[in-house]
Amino acid sequence: QGYKQLRLELFYREGRRRFGVLMEGEGKAAQPLGGQWNFDAENRKPPPKGLQGPAPLWFEPDAITQAVITKLKRIDQERAEAGLPPLPGDLEPFRWAVTREQALAVLEHFIATRLDGFGPYQDAMVSGEPTLWHALLSPYLNLGLLHPLEVIRRLEQAGLEQQVPLAGLEGVIRQILGWREYTHGLYHWFGADYPALNHFEAEQPLPPSFEQLGGSGLNCLDSVFAELRSNGYAHHIQRLMVLANYGLIAGLDPQALTAWFHRMFIDGHDWVMQTNVIGMGLFADGGRLASKPYAASGNYIKRMSTYCKGCRYDVKQRTGPKACPFNSLYWDFLDRHAESLRRNPRMGLVMKQLEKLPEAELEQIREAAQQHRHQMVATVA
Repeated sequence: QGYKQLRLELFYREGRRRFGVLMEGEGKAAQPLGGQWNFDAENRKPPPKGLQGPAPLWFEPDAITQAVITKLKRIDQERAEAGLPPLPGDLEPFRWAVTREQALAVLEHFIATRLDGFGPYQDAMVSGEPTLWHALLSPYLNLGLLHPLEVIRRLEQAGLEQQVPLAGLEGVIRQILGWREYTHGLYHWFGADYPALNHFEAEQPLPPSFEQLGGSGLNCLDSVFAELRSNGYAHHIQRLMVLANYGLIAGLDPQALTAWFHRMFIDGHDWVMQTNVIGMGLFADGGRLASKPYAASGNYIKRMSTYCKGCRYDVKQRTGPKACPFNSLYWDFLDRHAESLRRNPRMGLVMKQLEKLPEAELEQIREAAQQHRHQMVATVA
């Protein structure tokens, strides 16, 4: 009420005021700690060489968990006997918390070992470092082992006591009080038609590598697939700027990709994946949730990750047999949807860049993108 549009920043500020989180002063005179609401610009550093995060807190499976693993092994055996592929992902080792006591221990471990370093590299992606400084709390929040407000209060208390850099403390609290609660609210606010939305009329089927969690031939995709296969988890930038970004620019079917996210991630629920994938990741809702499509070429992945090193493709090339598919798919996406995207004021700069491309190069880009889509569906590298 009182706002012309739905936007995260407005919701987040209202939540900070309502619950008195990271605020100075009382009542209507209260102001955000540090003089600003959002320190996101300080939390986007690319990974330096050799970046390693602290070891996460994992657990050995208890008797109930072990019984479930045994049952799933039996199901896989039955599937094999019927000529069916195994269920996706590795059954063992299973190391996640399964009780409230364990989940609380993960929260305290994050505070003790990761909170101080969370901010600067929260958007970084590093091969062989699946967790870095991420809290790994989303499964426990989404399954009800932890309450969002108790986590926020504990983070605020500990962060201020430990004099954690405000940019990092605000960043992790914003992920919960801001983004998590915002998408949860929008899931209930949006109508029943939301799960079926397909703004760009994307119909490309999921490549086999998505179901098999490997074999795409793209090092960024296969690195994230490997983490999913081992842990059922990837952090928010891997989800948005690798997996969903690929789905957006390749034109993957939004409903199929949303269902895939729901199946593959340990923190998956309808309310999580519908808003995050259909809205934020694929812009399939036409802008109800996000103000622009989060489409990016290989340059973003190169800047924010270590994935491009050693990849069979060259991130500097747009076309040709060695060119990074993210590049041709990105420019092809802009070209295919140019009429719609030109109406979005936040896309003005990139659309002007598209207009500068020679028609001959654009035609090569279109052909390369189409060839990649055919190859990804037909075979697994």
